[in-house]
Amino acid sequence: MVNDKTLKHFKRGAYLVNTARGKLCDRDAIARALESGQLAGYAGDVWFPQPAPKDHPWRTMPHHGMTPHISGTSLSAQTRYAAGTREILECFFEGRPIREEYLIVDGGKLAGTGAHSYSAGNATSGSEEAARFKRG
Repeated sequence: MVNDKTLKHFKRGAYLVNTARGKLCDRDAIARALESGQLAGYAGDVWFPQPAPKDHPWRTMPHHGMTPHISGTSLSAQTRYAAGTREILECFFEGRPIREEYLIVDGGKLAGTGAHSYSAGNATSGSEEAARFKRG
């Protein structure tokens, strides 16, 4: 966990790149470290919670860059994503079945690859951090 205590061990002016999980970083500690200059910059492609609320401090903290969880992909992988998305949309609009390996959810339930890759439920619902962001 990257928090105030661990950030004190970073060399002043260091950069932090987080492509793992947003929850690994204390969101407020990161913002404070950037504002004080302890960190020179933060780069990430993960938020916690996700989607981030409008008032999430990472939206306005200085010296940062965020991407939509794609930093670990190659151009060839992005080309495959685009081709798969196109195929899914064509199948949907033409009333053809979507290939099993493209399915994540079908009829409100995990299906296809999703049924083999994910657990039903909300993975962050039990965390204290996520509870702070529950919508009314």
